[in-house]
Amino acid sequence: MSNHHDTGYKELFSHPEFVQQLIEGFAPPEIAQLMDFSTLENHSGHYITPLFEERIEDLVWSVRAHWQGLSQQVYLYLLLEFQSGVDSRMPIRLLHYVACFYDHLLKTKAASVGEGLPPVFPVVLYNGATPWSAETDIYGLLQPEPPAFLRPYQPRLRYYVIDEGRLSVADLAARQTPLSAVFSLENAATGEALQQAVERAVAVMQADPHKERIDRVVTRWFKRHLQRIGTPVDLSGLNSLIEDRSMLAENIQNWIRNERQEGHQEGRQEGESLALQRVLSRQIQLKFGALPDWAEQRLAQATLQQLEDWSAAILFADSIEALLGGQ
Repeated sequence: MSNHHDTGYKELFSHPEFVQQLIEGFAPPEIAQLMDFSTLENHSGHYITPLFEERIEDLVWSVRAHWQGLSQQVYLYLLLEFQSGVDSRMPIRLLHYVACFYDHLLKTKAASVGEGLPPVFPVVLYNGATPWSAETDIYGLLQPEPPAFLRPYQPRLRYYVIDEGRLSVADLAARQTPLSAVFSLENAATGEALQQAVERAVAVMQADPHKERIDRVVTRWFKRHLQRIGTPVDLSGLNSLIEDRSMLAENIQNWIRNERQEGHQEGRQEGESLALQRVLSRQIQLKFGALPDWAEQRLAQATLQQLEDWSAAILFADSIEALLGGQ
C-alpha cells in the first residue's frame, strides 16, 4: 500500500459502514447484492512477504455471501493505490498478495485445503491523475497469448478497479453516502468546488443515524487531506464538519476570493499580452513584410516581458531574425 495519504483512508475502511458503502456504491451490483453486510468482520493485518520492497498493511474484511441456496464466507481484499501514476505490475502484485493471504489462512488454520479455500474479491481503490490502464487480470500480461493447449495452465486472477478520479459529479451525487461525499471532497480542485462538496458532505452526514461518529471520522480524514494538498484553509479550529461548517465556509470563501483575484490578475496579463502581440505583429509586417510561420509561433509563445522588449527593439532592428532571435 502506498504511503501518499493512505492513513486517512485506512481509518475510513476500518469501519464497516464505509466498506459496505464502497462495495454497494462502486462495485458491480451483481456482487454486492449477494452479500450480507451485517456479517462484516475485519481481518486486516500484515500477510505478505516483501517481494515488492514495500510495507503493506492489508485491508481485509470477510462477509457472508448467499447464492443458489448456499452461504459462504467471502474475503474482500482492499488495496489503496494512491500513487501519481498507474502501476503496470498490479496484476502480479495482486496475485502475490492473494496467494500470501491464502497461505496465512492455511497457517492459522482459518481454512484448509481439504475443506477448500474461500473466494476472494480483490478491489483496487485508485485516485491517480491519469486513468487506470493496467491489465486487470494477470492473464492479460501474457503476450503473445499462449496457444490453446497451454492456456488452461496459465495463472488467472482478476481484480476490480474503482478509479476515484474518473467518478463524475453526477456519479457521486447519485450515491448519497458519506463515502461518496468523501470522494467529492477528494476530487474538489477549486475553492468553489470544495465549498459545494463540504455542503453536500454535511447534508449526507446529518441524515446518517450515526452522524456524530461518522462526522468525527470524515473530519479527521478531511483535515489530513487539506494538509496533504496544502490548501490555504485554517484548520486550527476545525473539529467537526457539521458543527464548524460556518467557520469552515468563511475560510473557504477567503480562499475563493484569493482565487478570483489571482484569476483576474492572470486574465489582465493575458489580455495585455494578446493586445501587445497584435500591435507588434502589425509593426513587424509594416516594416519587414509578411510574418513567416516561425515568427508567428514565437510571438504566440512569448511572455509579456519579451513582447515589451521586442516592441522597443523594433525601432532599431534591421530584420525579423535580428528582432526575434532567428529561426
